[in-house]
Order: sequence, then structure tokens, then C-alpha cells
Amino acid sequence: MYIPLSDLSPVNTAFPKVRRGSLRTLQVNVGYLCNQACEHCHVNAGPKRTEMMTEDTSDALIEFLDRSEVRRLDLTGGAPELNPYFRRLVLAARTRKIEVIDRCNLTVLAETGQEDLAEFLAEQEVEVIASLPCYLEKTVNEQRGKGVFASSITALRRLNALGYGEVGSRLKLNLMYNPIGPSLPPPQQGLEADYRRHLGEQYGIRFNRLYTLVNMPIHRFARTLVSSGQFEEYMALLHASFSKENLSRLMCRELISVDWRGFVYDCDFNQMLGLPLQIDGSKRLHISDIEPAALDDQPIAAADHCFGCTAGSGSSCSGALNS
Repeated sequence: MYIPLSDLSPVNTAFPKVRRGSLRTLQVNVGYLCNQACEHCHVNAGPKRTEMMTEDTSDALIEFLDRSEVRRLDLTGGAPELNPYFRRLVLAARTRKIEVIDRCNLTVLAETGQEDLAEFLAEQEVEVIASLPCYLEKTVNEQRGKGVFASSITALRRLNALGYGEVGSRLKLNLMYNPIGPSLPPPQQGLEADYRRHLGEQYGIRFNRLYTLVNMPIHRFARTLVSSGQFEEYMALLHASFSKENLSRLMCRELISVDWRGFVYDCDFNQMLGLPLQIDGSKRLHISDIEPAALDDQPIAAADHCFGCTAGSGSSCSGALNS
């Protein structure tokens, strides 16, 4: 019997012990507000969520950038662009020559008040990682809502027109795939070829890479699994598909995740489960409390959901770990 998600903690799992390397990426969830409410969403984001990062917390993040050697700021949500301080964080990072990733659901480009969003991202040379769970219209609309696929294609064409995804361009456009249900993604390289062929032939869309992501048994997706009686079967699949080779490539070894209040976690998934990053048994830490060098070689909090990152080819916010 698997432990309920509400009871997950670092001490009730068989997941191997993992320790940190050097910090390279600061991943920030700026809030759970989103213009979509997808079934697979481990954040449980949606149009009715009110949790949003404040100016004071954004100040603390910028101060951390100044005292750390972070070279990448990874902005996520919800739809991160809906936070009023999203652009402030982008500008602060780019002024400091720090790469920025925007985890974009594409349809946000059509939202009121975001008319110039695509141009802003291009001007700042922000890497766009765009969620497009399938290249087929019917499948995307079933998972994300009626009309989402058409809106996503419009957004991708707009980004292409600005130079995103073009050969030789500094503007990177990567797509993110996740399975519809309780299964592992197919091999990333082959699926990327399918995406490139179909989107290119049917819609004239160009992109740099396709990333595959395992659906994590957290929040909305976990409830879907439980209601369909598939939770334990899915967890058994993740355990059985464990690959030791993926341990050294786990994203949590060089990343920390910060929530909308500024509290720090080993990864975005631990953030959603309330498993805080700790340094030598410390209490829950705020980004303003952390000295970057103190993170090196610290143990990473783990629980059963971590098998989602090591299953099969592995899974991270930058795609398969072993592709």
C-alpha cells in the first residue's frame, strides 16, 4: 500500500539519498493564477487561484541573484506572465546577464493586457518553454479545454514571426509534452521528430527542442488517479521503471525552487507537497535567509513522487534526463 500524498515526508520513502551539487538555476513560482485549469497540473493552478508573489518578495529574489552565482532564472506558475512583477524579474535578471526561462502555456499571449508580451519576451531574449501536450488538436482540447489548440498555434506562429525557433536565432522556443494519463512518455527523440513533422507540415510551426515530462502524482493529477482507481498502479509503474543512471542528472542537484511567498524547496514538486529545503535540520527557509554556498552538498528531501523523475528515460523541467 502506498502512502497517501498528504502524508508524504522525506523519511517515508525508499528513494535513494541524493545530495546537492553547485547551484545554477533559481526556479520561481510567481503564483498559482492561470487562465487554464489542466487535468495533469501538479500545481492545481487555475483562474480562481489568488496566490501571487508580491513586490517585496520579488525584491528578495533580486537580492539573492546579486549574492549568488545563479546563471538561470526559471519562471513558472500558474501562468507566470499574469503576475504583475513578472516583467520586473525578467528585466532584473537580463540586466545581470542571467538567462531567463518563461514556462508559457501559449494561450496567455491572447489574454487582455498581454498584447505586447511576445515582443517583450523577444526583446529580452527570454527562452520560451511552451506547454503543448500533443500535436493533435483533439487531444490537446480534451486535456486543456475547447479552443486551446487553435489559440496555441496562433501563439506559436506569433513567436515564430519574431524569430523564435528559427535556425541561427538567439530566441529559443522549446515545447513541452506530457502524457494524457497514467503512462510514461515515449522516447523524447522520436516524439520530437513527430512533432516537428506534423506541426511543420500542417501549420508551418518551427521550434528548437521538444521536452517530455512525466505526470507527477500530485494534487489535481493525483486526485484524478485516485478517482479512477489507478493511483497505486501508476505509483507501481514509477517504482518499477526506476533507473539508477538518472540519479546523477536530477534537476534538484543544481536547482532550488521558490514559492510565491519566497520560501525555498528542493524542487517545484516538493514545493507543491510542502516539503521544505533544509540546511542542517533548519526550519523552513526564506530566500532572504539563504547563503548560496551553504546549499552545497546538502541532502535533498525525497519521497515517493521522486520516482517520477527517475522513471524510464528520466524527467525534468528540461526534458528527459537520458535521451
